[in-house]
Amino acid sequence: MNTVFQNIQSQSRVQQILNRFISNSKIPHALLFTGIEGTGKDYMAIKFAQELNLSKGKINDAEKLEMQISQLSEPYLKFVFPLPRGKNETDESSPTEKLTSQEIELVQRELQKKIENPYHKIIIPKANAIKINSIRDIKKFLSLDYSDLSYRVIIISDAHLMNEPAQNALLKNLEEPPANVIFILTTPYPSRLRETIRSRCWNVNFDPLDEEEVVSILGDFFEYDKEIVESVAPFSDGSVQTALKLIDLDFYNLRETTISILRYSFGRKFQSAFDEVNRILEDKSAENIKLVIKMIITWLNDLQKQRYNLTKYFFKEHLETLEKFNAKFPDVDLHNITITLDKLSTLVKSNININLLTANLIFELSSLAAKRK
Repeated sequence: MNTVFQNIQSQSRVQQILNRFISNSKIPHALLFTGIEGTGKDYMAIKFAQELNLSKGKINDAEKLEMQISQLSEPYLKFVFPLPRGKNETDESSPTEKLTSQEIELVQRELQKKIENPYHKIIIPKANAIKINSIRDIKKFLSLDYSDLSYRVIIISDAHLMNEPAQNALLKNLEEPPANVIFILTTPYPSRLRETIRSRCWNVNFDPLDEEEVVSILGDFFEYDKEIVESVAPFSDGSVQTALKLIDLDFYNLRETTISILRYSFGRKFQSAFDEVNRILEDKSAENIKLVIKMIITWLNDLQKQRYNLTKYFFKEHLETLEKFNAKFPDVDLHNITITLDKLSTLVKSNININLLTANLIFELSSLAAKRK
């Protein structure tokens, strides 16, 4: 059976779940799409809205219907996302009523980017929350009669950003769901939603993408060069957004900086090693230190590969460095140091002081040559 899902080259398990809902004619009135950022939750929600109406639809012009939904057009679909709060805005104002013309223009541009590329993450300055008036606006959407449509779908993107009044307002809609209206909440942080909201939604968790899927999406939707996407994919943790951040960080330069950190640490030139790490951490992002550690672990894995004469190194431009290190320190226990660095990486989630974490990282590397099996 041909479905709109067949064009999505990822999340096959999620596709199977959603297809079962449709084939069994048992559609939950509310779905919660969870999983790490950058795995296609919004895209799948849009495709599900299309498939719902194409498979159960009353409209003859299927192509028009599919296009209208992909354009995030009402009355077929309502797309809710964080917006800035306008000057003198009250909870009774419409979501965009008090925004300046420049802000509205920016919102429209970002929305158009999302329409053209469903993996695009909407970024609007000062749009830190989904406001209560955006949720109240759903009531207006529902009040209109469109009985010729089988289903209307409301997608709330980054649903965890709903403030408390917005979550309370949404709860009323979920408690008394209108017929043939499906709510889809997408979020990487479901724990930030009220339990009463989560309990009224059917949770569908999205898996991290595999490397080939990340490469395909970055090439198809963002038109990046194959060489760079194949380089960043192993470090993306299965997330398109993480891969994009890596590209923005100048990935190739980051790889060279990693080599400098290693050299200074092995040479016990601590200040120089600190300076190299701080260049990467200029924005004080804790995620960046995780990336540095992951790059270093990859270098250690390359060391292991070189010991066993394996091929396909990530640091292939520095093969001579790998050979020299193994020749000088053939008995270094790479397994234990890798475990130690991985534990350091997990401490990022504990809000540990970044300078302290960096000091521990450099110390572990500096003592590496002294470690023996």
